[in-house]
Amino acid sequence: MKHQIGPTVMRKISGRGALWFCLGQCLIYLAGLAPTSNSVRANESPLIERFKSTWRAQDGETIEQIVSNVSKVAQFVPRMWGVAELDQDDHVFVSWTRHRDNTSGEQNVITWKIAHDGTFQLASTYAKPMELGWRALALSLIASEVKDGERDANLRFLHDPNNFNFVTTTQGRLGDLLRQGRCTIVEPVGVDYLPKQNDKPTEKGDLWRVLLLVNCDIVGPRFFTHNGVITFEKSEGQDWKPQSSFAKRIAAFPPGSWFARIEPKDREEQGDESPP
Repeated sequence: MKHQIGPTVMRKISGRGALWFCLGQCLIYLAGLAPTSNSVRANESPLIERFKSTWRAQDGETIEQIVSNVSKVAQFVPRMWGVAELDQDDHVFVSWTRHRDNTSGEQNVITWKIAHDGTFQLASTYAKPMELGWRALALSLIASEVKDGERDANLRFLHDPNNFNFVTTTQGRLGDLLRQGRCTIVEPVGVDYLPKQNDKPTEKGDLWRVLLLVNCDIVGPRFFTHNGVITFEKSEGQDWKPQSSFAKRIAAFPPGSWFARIEPKDREEQGDESPP
């Protein structure tokens, strides 16, 4: 199968070729598409230029701000912007690799579908944390690096409570609350987007999830202060909601009062909670 690929525009990729983009998947193998520089300018494609000038994360960040900031802290090397036509719909994409010296031709792709009203919808599920801002995407990518055994993963960034301030509660921002509660973040860390599975309608889905394990240097039950599980979830257009027992206490009480009262059911629930 032959594919006509220009420096910024890919057209009519069909059949198995369309699988290269596997919208919503993390790893894409772009055989034959191995850009060697990141010098492509947006104004070489009006569609890319319009995308960069209009798409925004929920906190107002532009895609160029996100790409620039993430590349400074994660193993994220942007390669090329382009436009692909899949099933008669245009998609804007950016390809990237983890390592600057990558010569294998294997690259990741983040794609946005152009809706009928002209808006851009992020189609790559693994990259959906970017809709929360650049820190959420960076955390998600670094957590994946750790899981994959990548060397030199930025654990300092991954464990910095300040980077979790995009999670908000009625008591304040999560990162600030963890620092006030003298909590340190340990492994594992999870910042993910969970789409609902069509064959499992009763299960949760279409939401962002942040999962942390923490050790807290404060007086309290060991099942909270040692490897305590903190889980928050957020659906589209909704506020963050605490899911684990510890998260519910963080959202309900100031740091000095998290463990003022422990009910028996809290012990039972905490015993059932463990990272997925």
